[in-house]
Amino acid sequence: MNPFALVVGQSKAVELLSQAVAQNRVAPAYLFVGSHGVGRCLTARCFIELLFTKDLRENASSAPGVSSRFAIIQTKLQKGNHPDVLWIQPTYQHQGQLLTPAQAAEKGLKRKAPPVIRLEQIREVTQFLGRPPLEAPRNIVVLEQVETMAEAAANALLKTLEEPGKATLILIAPSPDAILSTLVSRCQKIPFYRLDQTAMAQVLQQTENQQIMKHPTVLSLAAGSPGEAIASYQQLQAIPPELLTALSKLPNNYRSALELAKQIDQALDTQAQLWLVDYLQQHYWQELHQPSMIQQLEKAKKALLCYAQPRLVWECTFLSMCQASMKF
Repeated sequence: MNPFALVVGQSKAVELLSQAVAQNRVAPAYLFVGSHGVGRCLTARCFIELLFTKDLRENASSAPGVSSRFAIIQTKLQKGNHPDVLWIQPTYQHQGQLLTPAQAAEKGLKRKAPPVIRLEQIREVTQFLGRPPLEAPRNIVVLEQVETMAEAAANALLKTLEEPGKATLILIAPSPDAILSTLVSRCQKIPFYRLDQTAMAQVLQQTENQQIMKHPTVLSLAAGSPGEAIASYQQLQAIPPELLTALSKLPNNYRSALELAKQIDQALDTQAQLWLVDYLQQHYWQELHQPSMIQQLEKAKKALLCYAQPRLVWECTFLSMCQASMKF
């Protein structure tokens, strides 16, 4: 089976990585650049499977037990417990522990600041690469959202990229401009692109999320990213129905504006509120086509990113919108 069979709409990336393995010219480091949710992480997993099973595929017709060895490797990769793969995600720090966004959600933690890749995690990468691979032909390190690294962590990673040893590192970022140029210069760039409507529909059907195609605001917000569409739809479902109904139209008086701000502050954490700003920009533009409303929401987003008091931000935003709507 082709490891890249599930990757949709990224033919250039698949071709570059497939040829690298076929010609035994795998680079010490790759930079997967493109929008979130277009298949960068999926492609990384498929690439790792291809690397780890290359010899098995070449000897599939003659060597006994190849099928079972294939299955063992695939199972370990799917469960994320292969001894020669280290997958790094941005983390929150809580009571001396580093938690991924999924782990933080399981514990019910609400964080104001976004997660980041920390110096401690880069030190973990260095330790991991300090030993030879146990089962595979090389060690693999994948770092998601490299753009979240602080300067100290980025400089530590740079030293690792200079002498990776018997390993390949895969850095995942939205664009080369989002990370240090010295990191970019040591990686082979693999481009990823947003999907067209047909490819979007194919991915959403594969992942059993075809109902999203019926939500134009979510699709518009995703802008060709199936992952963003799925995440946005899940976020939409998490908003209380009564709040969503209230948000479907602008408040028509000051009292309702203040009440709506209170409901948002009580029901949603900061990250959910940031998503809500993007959603409302799309929704209000489709419904009202008034640039001033979009500009007010953009100001709200900037204020939330600067850790302003959320309720006050929404009160000011909705009061301004309410005043603007009274003029029309």
